[in-house]
Amino acid sequence: MYVCSCFGITDQQVKQHAADGACTPRQIASATKAGTDCGSCVRTIQGLLGRGACPRRELLEKGNAAAVLTADVAPEPAAGPRLVEAA
Repeated sequence: MYVCSCFGITDQQVKQHAADGACTPRQIASATKAGTDCGSCVRTIQGLLGRGACPRRELLEKGNAAAVLTADVAPEPAAGPRLVEAA
């Protein structure tokens, strides 16, 4: 069944992204664009996600917001060679 008719996203695609770790409608939107146009599918996406296990949600419920914030930050790339122009 289509969940997002704007971008042609099915319930199976949402469930697969959820199984891969997306646990909020915003994370589904990042992966599929579902919910970013008219927004009518956001409630359906929320229903598909339910209140299942989500590492970030579990950290929030335990009061560890700092761990959630740092989990969303990508590590900085390793420093590579720097190009220096000759004067």
